[in-house]
Amino acid sequence: MKRRRWWMVTIISLAVIFTAVFLNRGALAMLGFDWFLEDRLEKELVQTYKPIEGREPVPVSTVKEKKEPFAMLLLGVDQRGNEIGRSDTMIYTVVRPSDGDLLMVSIPRDTRVEIVGRGREDKITHAYAFGGAGMAMDTVSKLFDAPVRHYASINFEGFRKVIDTLGGISLPIEEDMVNDDPDHEKFVIKAGQPSYNGIDALNYVRYREDAGGDMSRTERHQIFLNLLMDKAKQMNQWSKIPELMNIMGGNFSTDLPPRQLIELGQTMLKAENRQIYSHSLAGSGHRLESGGAWYYFADEEDLAEVRTMIKSWLDADTPVSELLLPEKYTADQVNEVQPLAGGGTGSEQP
Repeated sequence: MKRRRWWMVTIISLAVIFTAVFLNRGALAMLGFDWFLEDRLEKELVQTYKPIEGREPVPVSTVKEKKEPFAMLLLGVDQRGNEIGRSDTMIYTVVRPSDGDLLMVSIPRDTRVEIVGRGREDKITHAYAFGGAGMAMDTVSKLFDAPVRHYASINFEGFRKVIDTLGGISLPIEEDMVNDDPDHEKFVIKAGQPSYNGIDALNYVRYREDAGGDMSRTERHQIFLNLLMDKAKQMNQWSKIPELMNIMGGNFSTDLPPRQLIELGQTMLKAENRQIYSHSLAGSGHRLESGGAWYYFADEEDLAEVRTMIKSWLDADTPVSELLLPEKYTADQVNEVQPLAGGGTGSEQP
């Protein structure tokens, strides 16, 4: 039985969108990204541009314009062969380019909602299977009573290839990590290696059998993303860009045109402080009838709070100091939010 990978796409999408720009930051003073590489990068990104049929593209603010907040749906797609696949991971993300902050709300894949365009309730993961990114966006928009302007999707093969292309990554693994529960995918990550390949890195962020549960996974996601960004900044290997773009072309899709994708990456990277605030939609799961499908039902109070929080983040006039935050960031003021931190909690399907 599949397990949900709610926060995988947080790491994957941010890594793929930002790594290409990070790889060249050290070379800016030497040659200049704007006039040397930007045109080449834009051409390579053409293959990732997949607008939704019948939907008019909505431009996002660029580095040269007023930077308005906007919402984007991040999708981690479990896809095999030529099939459409299902969205194993769905994260409603509010991007605030002016200050670099992001709000990420994870939606459990089994959440029972009205599937817009189907006229009935079902698991939200089926929206992508029925109607691709467009139906997924419309369904999430109805759930949160908020706009979804763009989408970005990636499959897990792309994640693995990005890490391998970067030459692996160092991970703080002091004891072997063994995933051997009967309901989980089986793997072992050996401790103490100087560098870990894409498969090990993928398993590191997916590992779920330690005592800390979701909180430990949240910490690993934060550790991994920061290590990945550090790795990219240290490399300064321009030769890696074409290969990374090829990986994106086969595994990454978005309705953001290449030029806007590049300028958004530049804007976010130039922000003095980038904070990622995360929340998993609260609720509980059960079957509607004996032997029937298992569903996750969103807690109505939490859902109402999330809707209010999203409206706060989408309002360009809301100063950073007055943004509504998930409870875990306000309940304990001793624990400061770390830059580029992503995380969340949620229930597991039995």
